[in-house]
Parts: sequence; C-alpha cells; structure tokens
Amino acid sequence: MQSLQEKASEWSGVHTNDAFAIDETNLYQKLGLQTFINLSTNFYNRVYDDEEEWFRSIFANSKKEDAIQNQYEFFVQRMGGPPLFSQRRGHPALIGRHRPFPVTHKAAERWLHHMQQALDSSTDIDPDSKIKMMNFFRHTAYFLVAGDELKNPKQEIACKHAAAKPAVD
Repeated sequence: MQSLQEKASEWSGVHTNDAFAIDETNLYQKLGLQTFINLSTNFYNRVYDDEEEWFRSIFANSKKEDAIQNQYEFFVQRMGGPPLFSQRRGHPALIGRHRPFPVTHKAAERWLHHMQQALDSSTDIDPDSKIKMMNFFRHTAYFLVAGDELKNPKQEIACKHAAAKPAVD
C-alpha cells in the first residue's frame, strides 16, 4: 500500500525531495512576512472571484480575510518563520483541517492554477523560490487529495475500478 507521500509524488509529478527543497533555504528570512501576506491575498482574491461556481462553493463558508490569514501564517511557519499558525490555531494538521472540504484531483488542480497565477504575478519572489514553492504546493495539494480519500476508501476503489474498465464505443 502506498503512503500518502508516495501518492502525492505520483499524482503531483513532484518527487518528495523537490517538494521539500523549500527546507534548503529559509524562505521567510529571504522573502519576508509581507511577501507571504501579498501572495495569500492575491491567491484568495483569485479564488473568491473564480468563474467556476463549484470551486467557489468550497470556500463559501469561509471569510476571505480568515482564509488569507490562515494561509500566510501557515506558509510563514512552514517556510522558516515564527510559528504564527500554531500559536493561533494549534498544530496545522493539514489533512484534518481540510477534511470538511471536497479535496479532489479537480479541486487541487484549480487551487494550483490560482496559486501559479499568484506566484507568477509576484515581483517580490525570485524565480528559484517560486519553483521551490510551487513544487511544495503541488505535492502538498496532492497529499491532501490522498488524505481526502481516507474519508471514503470504498469510493477510491470504485473510481479505480471504473477507470480500469475499457471504454466502450
């Protein structure tokens, strides 16, 4: 049986070593708090304005300001800064915190689309840091997808069986 990290690497196309290359440099010291605030604000402005209702609905019960704060505090903490997220909310427990949401492959790709756009539009983040961050985000998004499947493993089996059946013309 594959571990969640192995599934995340397989589905994301990002090897674990590349996903955690963010640990080679203290990105918080390099980029500063405001960069993470700006990135999260840019990202969530895109998310809450997404043209796809199914995607916006995932965030419908969250206040945008809270989502921005949760995200930048997690990023700061994970990328070498002070434990802002843990001090305010406790352990990140990403899979548990995302359990109420439909964290599907489709949702992960939409999330990553907006994050890539937010990174691309940032002038405060150097190209090497953008690559490291996006690899981490891609791997983590699929780690959450793998974790989401723990909610309903029978659904995962049914989906795999359906995918394995040949198409009928």
